[in-house]
Amino acid sequence: MTTAGAAPGLRSDTLRNRKHIIRSAGRLFAEGRQATMADIARAAEVSTATAYRHFASVDEVLARFRFDVGSELLEYSRGQQAAGLELLRLVSCKWVELVVAHGRAMVHTRSGEGYLARLRTGATHLTVQADALSPALRDTCLELGVDDPGDEAMFLWNVMFDPREIFDLIETLGLTPEETARRLVTTLVAALKGWCGPDAGRRP
Repeated sequence: MTTAGAAPGLRSDTLRNRKHIIRSAGRLFAEGRQATMADIARAAEVSTATAYRHFASVDEVLARFRFDVGSELLEYSRGQQAAGLELLRLVSCKWVELVVAHGRAMVHTRSGEGYLARLRTGATHLTVQADALSPALRDTCLELGVDDPGDEAMFLWNVMFDPREIFDLIETLGLTPEETARRLVTTLVAALKGWCGPDAGRRP
């Protein structure tokens, strides 16, 4: 069962149930709750058996939820006229906005694998996010005069823009979402220069 999207040809009521399950999971976890498949099914007003027909686990529902959020980010990115660093700022700010809007549903994961490992094995909720950011990261590297490191640039972006860290900055330091995005982009630019610049890989 894939988390990339609904199978073609689903009946309208089946598709509606699937959407309700995904949205209900997002709402429950956004509130900071730990929910079971039975909890999600109850919130979606479907049977637990119906929920399991669509998704094998809570993690699979949440991966699909994150895919939908990433798709929103991709649509936003493709709709912008800006490029390079300016596009990176806009898309990163939009990401922070989405993280805040969807709350703790954005931080739930139980994977023991690192980000790059999951990205390279095709975790769809990460690949759609990478599709939204890769053009901006690539062109930002060009503006900075450094080599584009490919998915390593996404790794650095993820280090900065992990939803847990975004909430930490907002809740612990009292930064606004706008300040959070601005500071993180500034730090990311410095990280890209250090990672990809002429002194990268040299021993100190």
